[in-house]
Amino acid sequence: MDDGRAMTATERGGFLLFLALVTAAMLLVVWPFVAPLVWATLAAIMFQPLYARMLRFRKGRENQAAALALLVITIAVIAPAVIIGSMVVNQAIGLFSAFRAGEIDVAGALHQMIDMLPAGIGARMVESGWGDMATLQARAQEVAEDSIGLIARHAVSIGEGMAEWLLAFGVGLYVTFFLLRDGKQITPRLIHAFPIEKSIAERMAERFLTIVRATIKGSVVVGLVQGALGAITFWIAGIPSAILFGVIMALFSLLPAIGPAIVWVPAAIYLLAVGEIWQGLFVIVSGVAIIGMADNLLRPLLVGRDTGIPDWLILVTTLGGIALMGLSGIVLGPLVAGLFIAAWNVFADQDGTHRRAGAGG
Repeated sequence: MDDGRAMTATERGGFLLFLALVTAAMLLVVWPFVAPLVWATLAAIMFQPLYARMLRFRKGRENQAAALALLVITIAVIAPAVIIGSMVVNQAIGLFSAFRAGEIDVAGALHQMIDMLPAGIGARMVESGWGDMATLQARAQEVAEDSIGLIARHAVSIGEGMAEWLLAFGVGLYVTFFLLRDGKQITPRLIHAFPIEKSIAERMAERFLTIVRATIKGSVVVGLVQGALGAITFWIAGIPSAILFGVIMALFSLLPAIGPAIVWVPAAIYLLAVGEIWQGLFVIVSGVAIIGMADNLLRPLLVGRDTGIPDWLILVTTLGGIALMGLSGIVLGPLVAGLFIAAWNVFADQDGTHRRAGAGG
């Protein structure tokens, strides 16, 4: 208070109510842009070292350093993502059209797979209608429409909402610029304003930054590497739409243990079923010895034990994040899990400290 008088209980309660209402109104106003704001925050955290390098190059010129860092991010990250995304959409639409036109004989491949199964299992599948070629073709096209067709339909919706997407993208870049420039000043203010003990707030902020960097490095970087290796493997094996399946593999690689195998195992079985033996064996060898080993080699190198999140919790929170927030949940789900574990660890440490202090008193 300016007059030096302490707040009464009524005044403090009224002020807290006002603060809660203003905060809720602010959240309501910015909610349409919550996704680009979250990604801008994560980008600023990840690329803060890049900004620091640019600032050493342009000493005392924070605006220029932030602009240069944003330019590097755009050229090295955003532009390749847009190019690969357009290629994926084109391949998805082409693959969907080929399925509908019957140019890809999935039914024949399924029939050969049935012949490779034990007699009892094959007989049951034939009795259930999977032995009929027309039925197989119809079911294969239904699967195509439900999977590959989904990507094509999303491509149409993206095209219809291009103006909205461009606006969100522009907001994300704009906010990233200021978070890169002012991040080191914003963090202490947030810690000071947070209504918990300052030592705990500082530990949580440090843990938050560690978890964000470890999660993105461990999930996104490993996923990109495994997706690229998968696309190269499929291209060598002659599988059409290799980039599309590489991107799908990159997404599935975010699921611990099973990840990329969800994509390359069916691809290998398909190749073996249609008689392309060396291609199928090559996909199996590459999947086990190269794609699978990339995760085992890179994740400990990039992440170490910084997150401390069990694999089963990463799996559950990744799937839950996708269900709740779409593709953003791939990163945000495990991030929430990491913060959850960090918060409870800090609480346990503080509780143990208070207990020992109480016992000593």
